Amino acid sequence: MSSFQDALTPEALRMIATVDRTGSMAAAARELGVVPSTLTYRVRQVEDALDVLLFDRSSRQAQLTEAGKELLREGNRLLAELDAVANRVKRVATGWEPQFTLSIDSVISRTTVMELCEAFFALGPPTRLKIREEALSGTLEALTSGQADLAIGVTIDATTQSGFHSKLLGPIKFVYAVAPHHPLANAPEPLSDSQLRAHRAVAVADSVQRGGGLTVGLIGGQDVFTVPGMPAKLEAQLRGLGGGFLPEYLARPHVQVGQLVVKQVQRPTRVSKMSYAWRQDVGTRPGRALEWWLAQLDKPATRTALLERPHTP
Repeated sequence: MSSFQDALTPEALRMIATVDRTGSMAAAARELGVVPSTLTYRVRQVEDALDVLLFDRSSRQAQLTEAGKELLREGNRLLAELDAVANRVKRVATGWEPQFTLSIDSVISRTTVMELCEAFFALGPPTRLKIREEALSGTLEALTSGQADLAIGVTIDATTQSGFHSKLLGPIKFVYAVAPHHPLANAPEPLSDSQLRAHRAVAVADSVQRGGGLTVGLIGGQDVFTVPGMPAKLEAQLRGLGGGFLPEYLARPHVQVGQLVVKQVQRPTRVSKMSYAWRQDVGTRPGRALEWWLAQLDKPATRTALLERPHTP
């Protein structure tokens, strides 16, 4: 019988994940390029080494047992840690991160982000760039969970956790806007909460993976249409599917051409302080990709453009 150290290889963990994802030994064998008997034998080797059953044999489909689910959860964590080790080794050797992931809140100007990406690629770095569009507390969670290297558009203090740093990006002003054919477009101002409650609100869903997330600007008892990000929220409000608060810069070009109407409300003007955050352990230097992005964010013009630059097709 092989020891569990010998059995729990990265290949074995990926094999079990493939069986779970495809739903059968035969389908997993086809994807992995092996015969089903070979795959079944390898699974039994892992089960023998751990002295547990990973799959329920009584089911027609390959369903994980509770022990199998736990192995897959921990296995995915171990694989992620192995990838992180490999990335750190490569960074030490070259100074450039193999991959650099940005967590961008959906309120941030996409036009400015794309221009920054264009300037980054012009350097010809060996770093692959990845963007995650997030919302509300999910923007910071992507960083603290290790899924991102830099978070832009954070509304929560990141410095409460060791190794994390943040700087102020700036304030972003929100305005309440509706389509010109919306019932509130011609209502007398300022709009009261009772008036707002009578009409559907369009809200951005918090992209946080754990916990309930944040809700902003909603009124108890109000009908809510939830969308995945600020661009979708803008589209919904342009179609008159509801009202809600939009970043002033995002609403501005549509207000100017009569596609949106800004309404004054009784509640205080909504202004959010946005920050950017990154992780850097004490005594270590940031990778060259992180250095470059932090240098851009240190420029006042860049920070302003990220919060005030309207989207251009």
